[in-house]
Amino acid sequence: MVDSLVIIPTYNEKENIAKIIRKVFSLQIPFHVLVVDDGSPDGTASIVKAMQQEYPDRLFIEERVGKLGLGTAYIHGFRWALQRHYTYIYEMDADFSHNPDDLIRLRQACLDGADMAIGSRYIKGVNVVNWPMSRVLMSYFASAYVRLIMRIPIQDATAGFVCFSRKVLEKIPLDNIKFIGYAFQIEMKFTSIQYGFKLVEVPIIFTDRTEGISKMSTRIFREAFFGVIQLKVESWFKKYK
Repeated sequence: MVDSLVIIPTYNEKENIAKIIRKVFSLQIPFHVLVVDDGSPDGTASIVKAMQQEYPDRLFIEERVGKLGLGTAYIHGFRWALQRHYTYIYEMDADFSHNPDDLIRLRQACLDGADMAIGSRYIKGVNVVNWPMSRVLMSYFASAYVRLIMRIPIQDATAGFVCFSRKVLEKIPLDNIKFIGYAFQIEMKFTSIQYGFKLVEVPIIFTDRTEGISKMSTRIFREAFFGVIQLKVESWFKKYK
């Protein structure tokens, strides 16, 4: 039985989606893939549905109406996974910024005792390819800012390449996760730490997309900046059992 599900949220990823799916399915360890598509007008969902004939028991798609945000896409995928038998549930981008080969390393970290394995760009220096220096600095210092405010020992707090052990997603009250962009990634890590789970960072090389359009925006960055303070203050009044 396949115990691992890779959730890939998409919006206008027709250039990448078929290639990333085939790459995941070529790995030595078997994975299932769930694409959560937010009504991509470029036909991303149609490509995935056509590929389901080739991979009928391994490839799944959930289509949503409208661009509802990264965080809600992952929450949708988490609920889908928890209704099924998966032990390890992954977040991964469609654009090859996350190397699918590293899925195996993240899984191994969980097998070795981690409750959440994070594909980290900053645990061993700065391992980012094809980003302008301004964005490298923004991302690096954003993680430093998160460590300072939230007092968590995570070098890459905004990382979006993650393997969750099932018990983490069963424990976290997903209805209470409020953020949708970078702040969503921070919130999931912070909440997991508050519940006492073990997080391990696995060094990866992050390569910026070569096809398609980035979804990064100032609104997403602003949400993360102010969301960190909000999360920290709210944690003072919460009980994590």
